[in-house]
Amino acid sequence: AAGERSSYTIVDHTYDAVVVGAGGAGLRAAIGLSEHGFNTACITKLFPTRSHTVAAQ
Repeated sequence: AAGERSSYTIVDHTYDAVVVGAGGAGLRAAIGLSEHGFNTACITKLFPTRSHTVAAQ
């Protein structure tokens, strides 16, 4: 109802680019965008050292 407080804090994240996937290509894209001044987020479903790129090694 009106006036009730939320049980959690809402945080607003604003990015110029969001890269989905942190394999070799995703990380390279995120780094390149960041190096060119874009506020960039990189998200992945796996722990970074468990990507398919690492598994291929």
